Amino acid sequence: MTAEETHEKLKQIKQSFRLFMNGVTAQSMREKGADYKINWGIDLVNLRKIANEYGKDYDLAIALWKENSRECKILATYIMPLDKMIPEIADIWLEQMSTQEIVELLSFNLLRYVDFAPSLAYQCLASNKSLYQVCGFQILACLFSDGKEPNERGMNEFLDQAEVALGGNDLVVKQAAYRCVMRFCDLGEEYEMIAKKALMKFDIL
Repeated sequence: MTAEETHEKLKQIKQSFRLFMNGVTAQSMREKGADYKINWGIDLVNLRKIANEYGKDYDLAIALWKENSRECKILATYIMPLDKMIPEIADIWLEQMSTQEIVELLSFNLLRYVDFAPSLAYQCLASNKSLYQVCGFQILACLFSDGKEPNERGMNEFLDQAEVALGGNDLVVKQAAYRCVMRFCDLGEEYEMIAKKALMKFDIL
């Protein structure tokens, strides 16, 4: 696809946002602290419909992500071809995450499926940045939900990071860690017992 074609598609998408915009939702997000330069308040169902019209498109996904717009960034997570989401691009996108919503959708729609998902998750958990930690827990929660069991080293690292998060003061990270622990327990009775023993002092299980 040429740069001109990508630009034209991007222009069409941004124009289509006017058809789906929801001012009440956008205002509610602003009041809750969602800091987007542009936010049309479009729900995920309609964003998926728009994404389906364009299909997987690497150049368009890159162009969409560069836009400081909630809807464009979400669409990018739907449109990016899985085989083109290499670690270098994942690192760039992670650096440019600005809200919890984008972090969770990027993890749920895309990062959980890449072949380097586990290593990326642990890399994020080791970060001192709140949104990175949320991303790490979200990726692992998705992997656990998909029935993917961690190896012993990964399990120990996850539980160590969960213990730190649950004992910390960052509510967003704490909630992400809690959800992840619940998905870990869903892997089976053995995993639930391991989590109970490791996180006994929190009395969450």
